[in-house]
Amino acid sequence: MKNRKIVTILTLLIIALSVISAITGIFSNNVDVHADITTVRGEIVQLYNKGLYARDSVSVAAQAIAQDIITLIVGIPLLSISLFMIRKGSLKGTLLLTGTLGYFLYTYASYAFIIMYNPFFLVYVALMALSFYAFTLCMMSFQGHDLKQSFTDKFPAKSLCALFSFLGLMLCLMWLGRIIPPLFSDTAPYGLEHYSTLGIQTLDLGFIVPACFVTAGLLWRKRSWGYLLSVVLVLKMITMSTAVSAMVVSMLINGVDVSIVEMIVFPAFTLLSIVFITKILREVKKEARQF
Repeated sequence: MKNRKIVTILTLLIIALSVISAITGIFSNNVDVHADITTVRGEIVQLYNKGLYARDSVSVAAQAIAQDIITLIVGIPLLSISLFMIRKGSLKGTLLLTGTLGYFLYTYASYAFIIMYNPFFLVYVALMALSFYAFTLCMMSFQGHDLKQSFTDKFPAKSLCALFSFLGLMLCLMWLGRIIPPLFSDTAPYGLEHYSTLGIQTLDLGFIVPACFVTAGLLWRKRSWGYLLSVVLVLKMITMSTAVSAMVVSMLINGVDVSIVEMIVFPAFTLLSIVFITKILREVKKEARQF
């Protein structure tokens, strides 16, 4: 793998910082009471008032803690395993590492821009930066290589095209359905609370939705980048749908309203994406080595 030493160093730093960040987010319990906030739009927001996310709303704090748990028990082990695999020259390891770094980039970009300012702000910024450069270097390592030649003819290209098209359309309709109506009524969209903007919706509509449609198009035309992006997106689906499933449980425990759709859809996506990543990695040719 090109730039393996740099990627290894960056990944080890990500592991170290994310372990500290996630453990602190999960287990910090110091009470830090703040009065409920009345936003500029008149909405009353109850703050979490405990631990690292004391100044965040109950909803966002519950989601952040659930995200930290998934980062600790899924994201970090995946990084560690894939890092070990690339040192053995495994193409599967490079694919896993690239996709998992995509998860860390998305996660800590959302933390840096959404989570209320707290003592770990610079850690979030550092993790976002480290993940960005490690992810970029991993993507660049495939440049000039025809990745599709590393897979057998049984690679599920058509099924993935359908999956990404559906996912992109679902996210687009789901988030636009939340965003557009308030634009005409001059009200706050659901979930804005005391935050300045809808950060997750920004990331999804700006990056994930276009990536779904672009990847589907590239796969349909059997382009090499489509194969690489499909791995990144499927791993993103696994980690994020697992995280959202954990968030749903955490929000229910904390008394936050959750729709029945969220309780069904995201666990289903977790199972579906696990099936697909298993199928993808199974179709890597035995003789294929990392580039």
